[in-house]
Order: sequence, then structure tokens, then C-alpha cells
Amino acid sequence: MKAITTFAEMVAYLESFTNLERQVDNYTVRTYRLDRMEKLLAHLGNPEQSFRTIHLAGSKGKGSTASYLAAALSANGEKTGLFLSPHLRDYRERFTLAGEFFSDAVLIEVGNHLQTSLTSFSFSDEWGAALPTTFELFCAYAYLLFAHAGCTWAVIETGLGGRLDATNTLAPVASLITPIEIEHTRILGSTLAEIATEKSKIIKTNTPLFISYQQPEVMEILLAEAAHKGAPVYRLDEALFALDSTTGEAGERVHYLWNDGRSETLLLEMRGSVQALNSALALLVLRTLDLATPATPSAISKNRLPGRFQQISSTPATFVDGAHTTESLSQLLNSFSSLYPKERTTIIYGALLDKEHESMVRSVLDHSNHVIISRPGTYKESDIQSLHTLFMSLKAPEQVVELVEDNTEALKRAQAVTDEAGAILVCGSFYLAGGIADILASKERGDEFKLA
Repeated sequence: MKAITTFAEMVAYLESFTNLERQVDNYTVRTYRLDRMEKLLAHLGNPEQSFRTIHLAGSKGKGSTASYLAAALSANGEKTGLFLSPHLRDYRERFTLAGEFFSDAVLIEVGNHLQTSLTSFSFSDEWGAALPTTFELFCAYAYLLFAHAGCTWAVIETGLGGRLDATNTLAPVASLITPIEIEHTRILGSTLAEIATEKSKIIKTNTPLFISYQQPEVMEILLAEAAHKGAPVYRLDEALFALDSTTGEAGERVHYLWNDGRSETLLLEMRGSVQALNSALALLVLRTLDLATPATPSAISKNRLPGRFQQISSTPATFVDGAHTTESLSQLLNSFSSLYPKERTTIIYGALLDKEHESMVRSVLDHSNHVIISRPGTYKESDIQSLHTLFMSLKAPEQVVELVEDNTEALKRAQAVTDEAGAILVCGSFYLAGGIADILASKERGDEFKLA
């Protein structure tokens, strides 16, 4: 067995296993299951039991909410691991110390430990021997990294769903469920009720449950599961009297009015109205669990996460955001329009299969007169030709919609048609946002990049 010598080799090794992140269907008990993950963690010495955890599921806001929590815990002096997915540009974004990358030396050392341990791991079921999946190994790798670093806390985001997600082997201090929408219908179900049921299964017996704003049928399912498990429930809609935010050049100014009479205002560095909701949920968790300190407001305010209303270039201003559900995209575009009007905004858009395409396309057209459709990477399946056809059928006569498959050419085209006072927004997929961000980072390094 050849030793791992670089982090790139580590990623290649983990991706050599079955990578369910590339799939959009086949939610089978052979591939999605918890017993294999449980056995893997036991084989590794259960590293996830060496620190306290907070576990999150939901359709949108998981990553941002998790990062707020990790930032606040870190500001308290707690060494805090943060496990997120997907990443924007770098796999190291998935497992960090409250947003800070591990050193390459540690990543390689722990990677070799995992690789060596796997040589003596086996799992069999009624279909025969089965290896762990890539995502299961990423989870295990993260837990090993956090244990190696001596983390006292870790904030863990589910990868997909909840019931059969590899992270659902945790025994957390608290469970969080962020807003749930229609998503991943080929895997999680075609209705809100089915999707909510899948995600509700992260609720643990007698473990505090924190619920963000939800549609009524979703809330009903979550409350029923919590009652069944005897989980104490803390609802954001019952804790907050009012929540208002304004997007500005300096960030997102949020005013929170709590039902206990507390009133406060924070200026979040992460812009967008969705961050008001995400930060409010994080604050509710921290205060309820008696984890808030005088350092908490500043930690929340200064927290950042790649790919969330992130400006990556100027002249013209260029932003990337991973919003990929109907409501998150709508909220992003509404916030963005407060900075840049429709007439000055060029949107580079791409979306994977298994999305509510018509509603998302209508939202994009409501906020830009020039849309460039580009491929959201090759990691997962997409159909940008069909997407282009849908845009063309819904656009107004004065609106321009172009199909430019290559991300580099799409960016060049957007820069050519956007004036200096305008802005480019890349959205619809983390994979598209990451692709454009990579291109601009390459340009800043001096690699060849010429406008068409």
C-alpha cells in the first residue's frame, strides 16, 4: 500500500470508493444505510465520541448556521470542528477548525492513518461484502481530524436528507432543522411531507431540538417526531417577535426583537436576508444551551463562509452564491437587487437536475435582463440545453438569454456585457459558483485570461 504524500492524493483515494454525491437517485438500503457507518466508526475507535456535537439538517441555511455556531464556540475558547458539504473550491472547506484549514501535514498524517485502518476493515450484508462510500469516509476522516486536534466541540451538517445520512450516527448535544423545501426529489421523495419525514429522523431521544421557520405541514411532522422521541423543542418562530434586515455595502444589518423583550442589532459580514434567519437560529441555540458569552455577537457578525453572497472580483463587481433551492434563490436575488438593479445585473446561471426549475427560472428573469446559462461542473448531472429552452420560453422580448457552456467563456461574456457600475451574479449551483471562483482565482495568479 502506497503512503499518501499530498492532500490531493488523499482526496483521490477517498473518491475511489462509491461516490453517492454524484448520484441523483437510487436511494437504496444497499448504498444508504447506517450500520456500515457505525461499524466503520467502531473500527476507528469511535473518534466522534471524543467531542460534543451539534447536528444540523434542512434544505437551506445548514452551512451558514453551522458556521455561525462554530465561530461562536471558537470565540469562547473551544476548539471546534466544522464539517460541511459540498465545498466551493477546495475539499479542505469540508473539515475545518471553525473555518480554518488544517495544515497539510495533519491532513496527510490523518489520511494515512485512515488508509491503514481501512486495510483491516470489512463489512458484509445479505448481498455480500460492501466497502464504505466516499461520503462515509469523508465523515470518518473529519471525525479523526477533530479528535487528533483535540476538539471539544464539532458542528456537523448532514450531507443529504437525515434518516440514512452517514452523519446520523452521532449522539449530539442538540439537533437543528433549518428551513425545508422541495429538493432531491428522486432520493428524498416528491412531497414536502416525505422530505420533512426523512430530515426529521435526525431528532434524537431526549435531545433538544431547534427548529427554524417552516411551512405548516413541515412543522407538524417535525413536532410529531419530537414528541415521539421526547425531545424538548425550541422554535425560532416562537422565540422571535420580529426579524428585519437590510442588505448594504458593509453587510447585512439585522435587527432581532425577541419575545423575552431582548432587542439587538448586528451587522453581519455575510450579506443576504437568509443570513438574518440563519444567525437568529444560531443565537437561539447558543443562548438556550448556555453557550453564549460576551464574545458571541462579534463572532456571529464577523463570520464568513465561501460561496454565500461572496464578492470575488470588482470592476465589474462579481459575486458567487450557492443558492440552489427555490426560496433560497429568491431571497438571494431580492437581497442582491437592493444593491444592483435589474438593468445593471448580469446573471450566470446553472442548475443540476432534480430542481424546481420553472420557479427558479422565473425568479432569475425577475431580477436580470441578461442571463448567461453555463454548465454547473461535471460532478453531478445537469441539462443546460433544456434549461436554456425553458428560459427562452419564459423570458420577455427585451431580455437576453445566452447559452455558453464553458465557464471561462461564460465569465468573459458576462464581463463584456456588464458595465463598470453593474454587477455579475453567479448562482444556481455550488458547482457553478466554485467553477467561476476558480477561474477568477487563476486570473489573479496571473494565468492567461483574455476577454473575448
